[in-house]
Amino acid sequence: MTQQGVRWTADQVLALAPDAASRKAGSKLGAAGPWSEAGSADEGTVWGLCKGSGSKPYQTVIDIADASGPAYKCSCPSRKFPCKHALGLLLLWAGGDGAVPPGQPPDWAEEWIKGRRQRAEDKRSADASGSSTGSADPEAARRRAERRAVRVTAGATELEQRLTDLLRGGLAGAEQSGYGLWEETAARMVDAQAPGLAARVRELGAIPASGPGWPVRLLEECALLHLLDQGWLRRERLPAGLADTVRSRIGLPASADGPPVRDRWLVLAQYDTADVKLTTRRIWLHGADSGRTALLLSYGAAGRAPELTLPVGLALDAELTAYPGAGQLRAALGEQFAAPAPAAIRPPGLTTAEATARYGVALRDDPWLDSVPVTLDRVIPTPDGTSWQLADADADTALPLTPAARARPGLWRLVALSGGAPVKVFGECGHRGFTPLTAWPQGAGDAVQLY
Repeated sequence: MTQQGVRWTADQVLALAPDAASRKAGSKLGAAGPWSEAGSADEGTVWGLCKGSGSKPYQTVIDIADASGPAYKCSCPSRKFPCKHALGLLLLWAGGDGAVPPGQPPDWAEEWIKGRRQRAEDKRSADASGSSTGSADPEAARRRAERRAVRVTAGATELEQRLTDLLRGGLAGAEQSGYGLWEETAARMVDAQAPGLAARVRELGAIPASGPGWPVRLLEECALLHLLDQGWLRRERLPAGLADTVRSRIGLPASADGPPVRDRWLVLAQYDTADVKLTTRRIWLHGADSGRTALLLSYGAAGRAPELTLPVGLALDAELTAYPGAGQLRAALGEQFAAPAPAAIRPPGLTTAEATARYGVALRDDPWLDSVPVTLDRVIPTPDGTSWQLADADADTALPLTPAARARPGLWRLVALSGGAPVKVFGECGHRGFTPLTAWPQGAGDAVQLY
């Protein structure tokens, strides 16, 4: 597959930026002025020299043909990936005005590309060899899993007692105890090797005194945590799929073990969330032939973007393998048969009533689910007092936007795209409302990322 005729949009390029500052700086470098000796090759390589503050220009090269998303190399000192020079070069290439002509890559670019692709081939060979030999010591792995299960059970039992003490003493005491009590309990769950329980305990600690109605919210979250505890303690009585979901929510590791599904996977949305230790990237995909929705997760150390990058609106021919669990949408990216390329695919849409019903059905398989991915068809962003909602154009129903969605600039991009007319919107629908992530105008038009 050649890449020379495949051009991305500016939005797809800027969606790769690790932060708003990089997006702004990269946009300024998207013109021909600072660039020299720029070029591109049919196998999916783009390169160029960018004038910087020093006497020597920065050497920038990008591998667009990488099926896991573009890879970058720049001689600048930035620790961001991609840096502003890579973003600027991609914008220049995406413009398609001849500023990045076809050519033969220079030695410095060719050396990096060949080395990178050789390493990727070596890794594939090593992975294939490892999968054929299997686990080195399955009995040792089984014993480790049993020891961890004993620790988790002890932690879940302790947590049940702490929840009982909290309710016996009254929720008002939670406000007086401060966050330290919750952090100490979370640390105990970490010691029990139950990171999922620890994360939920920390979320509980942020609820007291968080605004009107906090005791109700605290009671609701305590009930869900109690349900998860009891699910673990009685996991032998659960259906296999629900038991797998409980293990996942507790934080036990699992491997993708479903049959590989090959499809043309449309990238619906990509966004990052971060805490002090980790950046998590979520990538939602839609199978054009299977109709399935899948979630890819990629991680990076705090302050660094995860490696996997798939711009919204592109489609990739690849295999995905599902993780265990009832209603589980997470998948692992397997063999990729071509680099991501622009596609005119759009997912089928639902009404707002159908979207809420889908969330209700999903809760039967996973009671701790915050939201489900859905595509709404023919909805109009409409103000609702001090809030906003997505109203069905053909019915008297609507979905409120989540508080987080109302606070983002993407809301105004959605309003501008609609202009009062119906649009198709992909996002996450849950008990807090709907979070729009990507939208398409009626008729022809590229996907617009909203996050």
